[in-house]
Amino acid sequence: MSFRKVASQPTVDERKSVNYRCHCRQKKCENEFSQYLERESEEDIITHIERIKAEGINDGEESSDSSYEIVAATCGCVNCPLKFLYDPAFNEVVLQVETAITAGVMPERIYQGSSGSYFVKNAEGKILGVFKPKDEEPYGRLNPKWTKWMHKLCCPCCFGRACLIPNQGYLSEAGASLVDRKLHLNIVPKTRVVRLVAETFNYARIDRQKAKLKRRIKEHYPSAHFNRMSLPLKTGSFQLFVEGYKDADFWLRRFEQELLTTKLANSFQLQFERLVVLDYIIRNTDRGNDNWLIRYVRPTGTAKISANGGGLREKSINVSEQTPQKQEGEQTPQNANKLDVNKLDSTAQKQDSEPATSNFDVASANKPTTSQSGDATTEGAITIAAIDNGLAFPFKHPDSWRAYPYHWAWLPQAKVPFSEETKNHVLPLLSDMNYVEEICTELFYLFQQDKGFDKRLFERQMSVMRGQILNLTQALKDGKSPVQLVQMPAVVVERSRGQNSRFFSFTQRFQNKSPFFSWC
Repeated sequence: MSFRKVASQPTVDERKSVNYRCHCRQKKCENEFSQYLERESEEDIITHIERIKAEGINDGEESSDSSYEIVAATCGCVNCPLKFLYDPAFNEVVLQVETAITAGVMPERIYQGSSGSYFVKNAEGKILGVFKPKDEEPYGRLNPKWTKWMHKLCCPCCFGRACLIPNQGYLSEAGASLVDRKLHLNIVPKTRVVRLVAETFNYARIDRQKAKLKRRIKEHYPSAHFNRMSLPLKTGSFQLFVEGYKDADFWLRRFEQELLTTKLANSFQLQFERLVVLDYIIRNTDRGNDNWLIRYVRPTGTAKISANGGGLREKSINVSEQTPQKQEGEQTPQNANKLDVNKLDSTAQKQDSEPATSNFDVASANKPTTSQSGDATTEGAITIAAIDNGLAFPFKHPDSWRAYPYHWAWLPQAKVPFSEETKNHVLPLLSDMNYVEEICTELFYLFQQDKGFDKRLFERQMSVMRGQILNLTQALKDGKSPVQLVQMPAVVVERSRGQNSRFFSFTQRFQNKSPFFSWC
């Protein structure tokens, strides 16, 4: 096992770009965040911190006001625990869901997959998002699906994933959305941690009996008081719903026969590279072609078609002939998580203080343009959405039975070297170690919401992520392809700090142990 120092103490200019302590409102931030984690009221976990009064609070000054108002994370420091909570547009969606549940429009369980996940709707019955409770995850105690129970019963030696922290998939979902936002990838539907309660969730029998008993007592003794009359709140990930998408496997098979135009093929390649960047950084252990989505709008008229061997040919396309007609009464596809990714992160990006380092925007490039007469042009559009990110952020590289490979590595798009657009977009961010540590700091405040949070395991998770970023950065600089990227040796970059030192140092370590099976 070899060790090599890859980073030393930052320069004076670099130190100024990252604050490791909240100097302006530290006590206020910490107190609010502590109350936010420990609350047990009926309100939603995201909408809890709504009103904070920042006026008149100076550096180091404490206010006697118990209630104060904030419209944003006014302190502006990188690691403010309130910063990632402020999202009024997302809070409005959650509020609509809570209002619908109160009105009797209950969440609908999704029967695909190996965990308990639910379509949540507004009062009109329109699906707004997908909620995945923590205790109904694949290895959770209240998982309503029998597949994992059978797996544990018949094959306990291979049950679970040894490289992942159990029952933290909801944090992984939200963490993937955070990384997507920080790198301006715009392929993950916005995801946050919320708490909801509904009759259709899977509860233990004793919880339902308690709720019934409280209601009966309240009917007979109206003066009786209970802290909670309803079922317990469930903490989980809430991901906005994306419409018009289908499993990538569906369209990838179609694209073998129905060739894309040159512009759409280039656009798809660029978005595919962003998917590779995301999955590799968070070390997604469950990325098959059935859990990322594609929305494809066919071009019309005459367009240049990308043919095998890179040549071009002209082909007349009639949208009425190629677009399948929707049958009367046909339901929305049951593939979870479908929302317009063109709007995925507009609110979040406005909140970020750092400017985007590139003007490259896949979403805007894919919008079908219109002619002077108002008709759509022949270009069409194609967009990608990365869902099901709950099995990511391992605390070690897979080294037991399975390797959990990236299934996109077998696609022809993975053999193409990373484009200059992707390099120019990602490299300036990932090459800045201070910015990487800023991402780690925001993930820290996200992950510590869990009651079983272990700081030591979190540091190991971040060590794996830093190693992935180091490999990705080198691959981009060397002009490698995604296939060559996944063949690079597994690296861990550990962070340490001396007793009398204010600064961190980083050490690179290679993993020599390999999983027994490399193909699954």
